[in-house]
Amino acid sequence: MTDSLRAMRDDVAACGYFPDLISDGMELALGDEPLVRHLVHHEATFSEDSLHRHLTVLGLTDTRLVVSHTDEHTIDLGPMQAASTTEVVSLDTFTSVSLTRIVSHPEKFGTQVSRVEEAWLAVGWGTMGRVDMEPAGCGDPNCEADHGYSGTLTADDLTVRMSAAADGLENVGRLVEFGVELQRRTGRTALTTRSLR
Repeated sequence: MTDSLRAMRDDVAACGYFPDLISDGMELALGDEPLVRHLVHHEATFSEDSLHRHLTVLGLTDTRLVVSHTDEHTIDLGPMQAASTTEVVSLDTFTSVSLTRIVSHPEKFGTQVSRVEEAWLAVGWGTMGRVDMEPAGCGDPNCEADHGYSGTLTADDLTVRMSAAADGLENVGRLVEFGVELQRRTGRTALTTRSLR
């Protein structure tokens, strides 16, 4: 086992959430392609008196992004079950990789006073999208005409959010590093693909 796979297994195991199942799924999807970088995000959601857990693992290789999602399923009077899905996306199919950093004291960025408090990684490859609609209007405050609707279409295949308060500063930093690496690799892949056409 390579050091990168061992590190991924350790991070998954640290979440204490079906580590053997999740690591096995990632390794099956990776095959013999070396893992360049990984990211593990554990989400816990509380609803009334129950806890729901979701684990996302991202694995980056030279040519692909492997995305793993695992959720627990509880069946009345039956054994616990888990749904674990892996999706593999070729880097040359990405339409966008967006990294957002929420920074405290931006006027002092680069000093110890300022830090990245939260990060969002939004990735699109054309499988899913989100439409946000709202009533359209005009500048006339007395206008009563129906102007229809306006909206935006956003690629929404994958979004991962981490905050210092919920996930720790170290994990926020890992998300930023993963997002930067993914942006660089998809950018290089896009340039290589265009030059071959």
